[in-house]
Formats: sequence, structure tokens, C-alpha cells
Amino acid sequence: MAPEVDVDLIARAEAWLADDPDPVGRAELRAVLDGLPGTAVELSDRFSGPLTFGTAGLRGRLRAGPNGMNLAVVTRAAAGLVGWLAAQGGEGPLVIGYDARHGSREFAERTARVATGAGRAALLLPGPLPTPVLAYAVRALDAVAGVMVTASHNPPQDNGYKVYLGAGLGGPAGSGAQIVPPADAGIEAAIRAVESAASVPLGDPGTVLGDEVLSGYVRSAAAVLSGNGPRDLAVAYTPMHGVGASTAAAAFAAAGFPAPAIVAEQAEPDPAFPTVAFPNPEEPGAMDLLLALAARTGADLAIANDPDADRCAVAIPAGDGWRPLRGDELGALLADHLIRRGVPGLYATTIVSSSLVGRLCAARGVPYAETLTGFKWIVRAAEDLAFGYEEALGYCVAPALVRDKDGITAALTVAELAATLKTEGRTLADRLDELAAEFGLHATDQLSVRVDDLAEIGRAMGRARQSPPATLLGAPVTEVVDLLPENDVLTFRTATARVVIRPSGTEPKLKAYLEVVEPVAEGGPGEARDRAATALAGLRTEIAATLGV
Repeated sequence: MAPEVDVDLIARAEAWLADDPDPVGRAELRAVLDGLPGTAVELSDRFSGPLTFGTAGLRGRLRAGPNGMNLAVVTRAAAGLVGWLAAQGGEGPLVIGYDARHGSREFAERTARVATGAGRAALLLPGPLPTPVLAYAVRALDAVAGVMVTASHNPPQDNGYKVYLGAGLGGPAGSGAQIVPPADAGIEAAIRAVESAASVPLGDPGTVLGDEVLSGYVRSAAAVLSGNGPRDLAVAYTPMHGVGASTAAAAFAAAGFPAPAIVAEQAEPDPAFPTVAFPNPEEPGAMDLLLALAARTGADLAIANDPDADRCAVAIPAGDGWRPLRGDELGALLADHLIRRGVPGLYATTIVSSSLVGRLCAARGVPYAETLTGFKWIVRAAEDLAFGYEEALGYCVAPALVRDKDGITAALTVAELAATLKTEGRTLADRLDELAAEFGLHATDQLSVRVDDLAEIGRAMGRARQSPPATLLGAPVTEVVDLLPENDVLTFRTATARVVIRPSGTEPKLKAYLEVVEPVAEGGPGEARDRAATALAGLRTEIAATLGV
């Protein structure tokens, strides 16, 4: 039996149709209405609620209706943003960047016209470019704020809208950082106050910038490295169908490295991401073409950026094949390298990342801090931030350049480290083993549970709170930390293990971050790694039982 059609819902859809500025969107929604009652579930989902403007901005499926990314939603979002900026007394232009996803250019151009229609100058980056270039531009152009139209490594049917604030609006040093509360709530309220997309005045297209901002970013990225370090390194690289290739190649050239070999099938931007099931370097199989290229070319290092190039993944030779480094492993390598280079300031990561960097900083006498998950918090850990990372492949190696994660400068920095070790007859794997020998082998993994019903996440968190484990891996739980009501995060610790459980902030997932620490004895790091793998598997099973998933 077909679902009963809600007359009020049809009226809301007709009102949306009358206000939608996009003829393609109108035709799409009209087809859904014409398909009633068979399309009643689809119509209900599109109008189940507006996309919420949170600390990551907007992100959702490309489709007509308030619960999707489309021209009407972007028009309202842009109007709310520029209205909020005016209410804060923010001065300066709005700078706008975009990736190569479906709709990105149109959404960026509409944002520019909304800004100029409100009397504010709008500056558009000259084409699809990495997110770090936009974050850099906010600082370099003394902008009041920046908008980046991207869904990062989400599936091809998604798009998104991220906001960065300029230095005049209370952000960290130099700003160009992502928004945090209460700015997100203020912008959300301003968006809700916009009567309709049709009521928003549109101005001229703004100013399309030349290549000076990108050239400035590339020069500055190269200057992040020590000027006289070795550069003899063969790199295989992929932008994963995203926008990183030309910027990464230019940055490697400016830094004096040989040109990376680039995966031909993934070199050009393609919003369909045809060679990967999911355009995220963390996903199984996503780096297969890169690793095949690395093997064919005899590369020393394999590097992947995600589609908007704010994340960096690295793989290293391992026996007869290649091993992708975990985000925590690369984070420790970068922190260690920067400390050894004498880069001053505070080193930061999140409460779900490995504890190794904290131990490293304590041993080296370097300031260290942990923050909540997300780069919006990491970059606010201290004004004199030297380095920040999160286990999800995000690294900020040059906060004075980009106050956000930056996959391009991270790639350059790990290449510098690998080239330096190469001159000594050593590798990244050797340095990881040395760190393990000094601090114990810190091994991490993740239990990630995708749900169809978001209520199941709350039920699972409730089960863990009501019946927390007394032991983990046979050792007593010595500490339980519950961050409710401010944050839905639960942590269990033993003498050699740690579990942090939280709902994902961007996907319908429940995540448990697992860590074990194994001493490196006479058997060396290989035996410790084997023991850690066994322990992580056991920990995964125990936590799944605690959560009831």
C-alpha cells in the first residue's frame, strides 16, 4: 500500500518550488510531486528538516528541498552569513573557494552575488582549488571571512559549505580558522531569518582573482621546509580525482623535489570519482592505484591527498608490498621531525588520537595539549601553535600559513623527513621503530558502526554508560571519563589500553577509538606489533559487546 500523502507537506513543496531559483532543481522536485503517492517517502525525506549549519558549516546530498544542498539552500546560507558578518561589525571582503564537485562553482558564484548584493566585496579564487588555499587566502587577503564549497572526501552525491573567519572576528592568531560556537549558532539563526531565496538581493559577480594567491600559497608552502635539506626522493602521488594535483606538483617543484609520479587515472578532477568506491584515502582499496604506481616506479614514498587536499595519507615500502601508515603514525613522525628541527610552540592533538605525541613532548620538554575532536579546536589550542594533528589524516604543520589541516604542506614535510632519513640510509619505518623502542609501541585502531537509525547511537552510548566494563584485556579499568552534558564522549583507560567512544560529527556513525601500548623487548618492534594487533582485536570485541553492536 502506498504511504498516505501529507497535504501540508505538498503545500510546503509547492511553496519551495515557487521560491527555488534553479530550473533543474524545480524540475527535479516537480517530478517527485508528480510521482505521488509512490514518492511520498522521498518527498518526506527532502522536507524532514533543513540542513543544520553547524561548526562544519553545511553538508548534505545534492537535491532539491530544504534537506539538501542546492541553489536555494546556498542562497539562504550566504544571505545569513553576510548578514551575521555585518551584525558583528566585520570589515573586509568575503573570499570564496570551491572544489570540482557537482554544483561547487555555481554555489560559489551565487555566494559572491549574495555578498555583493549586500554591499560587501566578494573575491573568488580563480578555479577549483584545495581547501588549504582558501584558508590561506582568508589571511593573505585580510578577508572578513572565507567560504569553501566542498564536501571533502564524502561520496560524489554530496556537497558542502565551510566557513572560515578572519582575524577581526576573535579567532586564533591570524585567524583563517573554521568557525566554532557560538558563531555557528549565530549564523544558523541568521539563515533561519531569511524569508526566502527570492527575497535575497543579488549583486554583481564579484572579482575573480588571478594566480597571485595560489602563487603566494605555493611559495609559502615551500618555505615551510628547511632551506638546505636533502631533496633526493622518488614520490608517487594521487589527488584521488580531486583538485590537489597541480598545486601539489607546483609545491614540490618550488621546494626543490623531483616531480612526483602521478596516478594518471586519478590525476584530473572528476566529480564522479570513477576509480574509487569512496574517495577517502582511509577507505579500503582507495589507494590501490597509488600503491601499484609506487611499486612500478620504485618510489620511496606514496602520498595521497583527499579530493579537496586538506588531508594527507602516506604509504611506505613493507617487504614485497606497501603499508599505509595510520594517521597516528604519521602524526608522531611529523611531530618528532618538527621538534628535531627546533620548531617552537605548542604541539596539539585530540582526545581520540594516540597518546604517543604527548609522551614524546613530555620527554623533549615541549608544550603539549589535547583538544576535542576537530581542527576547529586543534588550531585554537594555543596562539603559538607549532603543530596539530588528528588521527583522521589531518595535519597542520604550518599554523602561521594555514590555520587548518593542510594536505599539501603535510606532504612536503613528510617528504623532507623521508629524504633526510634516506641520506642516512634509514626510512620512515626505521624512525617509527626507534620511537617504539623509546616510548613503547603505540598501536591504534577504530571500531566504526554505521547506523540507519540515529537513535541507535544514543542507545549504544547509554548501554556503555549504564554498564561500563570493569576490565579490558584482563586488566582493571582504572579511569572512566564522561564528558556529558557538554560533549557526548566516553573514555575508558587501563594501564596499557585506552578506548574513546563518540558519535561521528559528520556521518551516521558511532566510533570507538582504540589504543594499546606494548613494550619493545628483545624481540624488537616486530613482535610488539604482533602482540598489539592481537590486543586490538580483543579490545574491539570487548567494546562491541559493551556497546551492544
